[in-house]
Amino acid sequence: MDGLTALSTRLEAIAEDLINLLPNLLLGLLVFWLIYLLSKRIRAAVTFVMQRSGRSRSAALVFGRLTRWGIVFGGVLIALTIILPSFNPAQLIELLGISGVAIGFAFRDILQNFLAGILLLLTEPFKIGDQIIVGNYEGTVEDIQARATYITTYDGRRVVIPNATLFTDSVTVNTAFERRRTEYDVGIGYGDDTESARSIMLEAMRGVPGVLPEPAPDVIVVELAPSSVNLRARWWSASRRADILDIQDQVITAIKKRLLENGIDIPFPTQHMLFHDQTEETDGDRARQREGWPAGHNPPPKPRRIADALLERRVRKRSKKQVQRTNTTGVNP
Repeated sequence: MDGLTALSTRLEAIAEDLINLLPNLLLGLLVFWLIYLLSKRIRAAVTFVMQRSGRSRSAALVFGRLTRWGIVFGGVLIALTIILPSFNPAQLIELLGISGVAIGFAFRDILQNFLAGILLLLTEPFKIGDQIIVGNYEGTVEDIQARATYITTYDGRRVVIPNATLFTDSVTVNTAFERRRTEYDVGIGYGDDTESARSIMLEAMRGVPGVLPEPAPDVIVVELAPSSVNLRARWWSASRRADILDIQDQVITAIKKRLLENGIDIPFPTQHMLFHDQTEETDGDRARQREGWPAGHNPPPKPRRIADALLERRVRKRSKKQVQRTNTTGVNP
């Protein structure tokens, strides 16, 4: 009986505490619910204001969410203070601070990517829709989240890149500006007039739709190559990759067509093989080590054709066989 009485007394005390706590509980839940609803409105307002101020949609969404969850966390602390009057929010914050050190070591990479994502969204070195190059990856930015950035490569693959990598490594933003310069080298023959070829190439580039008049296209001589004089055609166009490739295709096609129409040679690499008994008279004095001939007091050999050299070798070989046959049989054929 004594045990049942003690249990009954304890249950009555618990029920009485719950009844006394019920008003505070209802009030705390009501306050939390109102703060939760308010956080949604504030998130929408923050997102709208950031988008109107020129921020990207991804940055506006992320900061709107952060604002909302910060308000929700504050609402939880207020509700706990109402429900439990003895609760001290400072003690909870202190506990979270101590625990945060251990959590930070355990989830260092995740937190690093998260903080890098926040900084990327604040500084906005690139935006959704930009075409970037990161390491070995090149593509269009699909989404920027707090932990990672998604890009779509030009061959239709998705690459997830941690934000810490984007924040610490070099990133090339191909569409950072509206226009971009492209260049292509074209070789002409050494016997062709460089100024005429330059004028023809400029005229061809100006006639391609999409080549911007300002800055104006130009052509410069860049190399005296073994087989050609190389001219570099340079022009400006829209910066997106699709525009770059399309206009480059038209420019190269137009340049090739106009050069050939005007009799300008577009040579391909050639090699001259000179044997020790064959060269050209225009090569100069071979006694001065031209074409690999050693210098000396003996007169250099005369120029010879390969066909003559082969014929002479065949005749010598046949004569040698006849001499051997004569020595063997003693009969002169």
